[in-house]
Parts: sequence; structure tokens; C-alpha cells
Amino acid sequence: REWPETGDRPRRAGISSFGISGTNAHVIVEQPTLGEPEEEQPETAPEDAEATAGADATSHPVYPWLLSARSEQALRAQAERLLTHVRENPDLDPTDIAYSLATTRSALETRAALIAGDRRTFLDHLSEVASGESPSAVLHGKTDARGKLAFLFTGQGSQRPGMSRELYETYPVFARALDEVSQLLELPLREIVFGDDAERLNQTAYTQPALFAIEVALFRLLESWGVRPDFVSGHSIGELAAAHCAGVLSLEDACTLVAARGR
Repeated sequence: REWPETGDRPRRAGISSFGISGTNAHVIVEQPTLGEPEEEQPETAPEDAEATAGADATSHPVYPWLLSARSEQALRAQAERLLTHVRENPDLDPTDIAYSLATTRSALETRAALIAGDRRTFLDHLSEVASGESPSAVLHGKTDARGKLAFLFTGQGSQRPGMSRELYETYPVFARALDEVSQLLELPLREIVFGDDAERLNQTAYTQPALFAIEVALFRLLESWGVRPDFVSGHSIGELAAAHCAGVLSLEDACTLVAARGR
């Protein structure tokens, strides 16, 4: 529904989900805050030119530049290298830098997130991190290396027509795993899952095999990328997917149980 602006306060929405099994999830979504347009500045002295070169004249949303390293010293050195690179390349788009830092760099344990809306402020934050300072606009800390990874396999109710079609077309590992389950179950799962017939997909005899096949295929895809969980858990049909992926059940035995359960 429409959500009009009201005054100068950003729009915020609180969302809560309470599962039957006791799972509670909460999130607050806030409207991005746009930076104020730059005020006209007096003529810049030559020694300060690099700080203002390429500064945007228009307002931008606030977004993060993400840094990570093995140690505090390495993090400062990385900030120094990035500062030098950005100064030497004034035409770089701050949004492109934010995207590249978030998606192409390793996420190591010592981290900093520089929050700003314009190039000049980012340069200031980089300079402060490089010198060992921790300004309020920089989120700075270490991850908990003791944490472990768990996979949760969902139960019936999460199905939708067309689910995983793009994964099937893009990743051969995913496609092979789904086809293998389909053959063992002797069901045309691709036709059922990738089609538009929601009524057919929502029939339990088809829903549960379809979810099982997709969950196993997702697991095999993540496994092929080196992502392995320390724990697995599942609800409803997801219990059988978790048991198979943990090695408790062979794929043949799991498919036998899935088919019987669906019927």
C-alpha cells in the first residue's frame, strides 16, 4: 500500500514473525537518509585540492565502505592503501567502490565499516582509520571466531511455482542433484516445480518431494563452493533432507521415506 512521507522523519517499519515452533524473527527497516547538498565553498588552496577532487555536487544515500584484515595493523595499512588509491583516481564512483569492497574482498576477522554519503567524508574516515582513530561514523571491531555454521532445512509451506528455476539453469551441480532426486522419486519434478500450476505444487504428494529435492540440491551447491555446516536441523520434510545431508540416510533411503511421507 502507499506510504506517504510525513514531515522530516524517515519512514521506519517494524516486522516480526512468530513461528509455530517458537522461532522469533524481528527486523526494523528504515528509509535511507539522503545527504544534504554541498554548500558552496570558498576557493580551495592547492594543498587541499586532493581532498575535494571528485567530490559530488549532488546528494547521495548513505552507504558503507567495508574493510577487513587479519589484525589492527593490517586494517590500518589497508585503509592507507585505499586512501592513496582513491586520491589518485578522483573519477572513481563511491558507489562502485562500496559494491566492490562488499562483494570482491575476503571477510576477515578485524573489520571496519565506514559510513558516509560523499567522497570527501569517506576520505576523512579512511585517514582516521589509517592513523588508528575510531570515529563515531566508523563501525569497528572483531568477529567471534568461535562461531559455527548451521543449516536449517524448511518444511512444507515454503514452496512456490518457479522456485529455483534460475539456479537450475545456471549451476550444473544444482541441476544434477535435483535431477538425481527426481529420477529416484520417479516424479517429473522440473515440470511440477518450474511450472505455473500452484494448485498441483501445493498437493502434499508433490510438495514434499519438491522441497526435499531443492533443499538437497541447494546443499550440494553450497558444498561445491566449500561451504560445509557444523550442524544441520530440519522441520517437517526438512528433517529428512537434514538427515540425508548429514550422512544418516542414503539418498535412495531418504527418497523412499520422502515418497511415503508425501503419500
